[in-house]
Amino acid sequence: MNDDEGLTLEQLCSVCALEREWLVVRVREGLIPATATGAAQWRFTTTTLARVRRMRDIERTYDAAPELAALAADMLEEIDTLRARLRRAGPG
Repeated sequence: MNDDEGLTLEQLCSVCALEREWLVVRVREGLIPATATGAAQWRFTTTTLARVRRMRDIERTYDAAPELAALAADMLEEIDTLRARLRRAGPG
């Protein structure tokens, strides 16, 4: 996938085996970022793809509310960012 183009709503649902309504609700609540193109069709990046998968897994595994799953996904994304910075910085 070219990140400039992004996935459509239908493509993201298919890739993640999601119900359309699950994703629509979370985008409308601001828990999952989407960009609008042309006729207001949502597009999703590869970064968003990873977030969606995390949120779905957290919600299913822990029966978590969407807001809590989004918070956990935020924290996991921050941990990933910090680990990447540590790797780039190299040994002490």
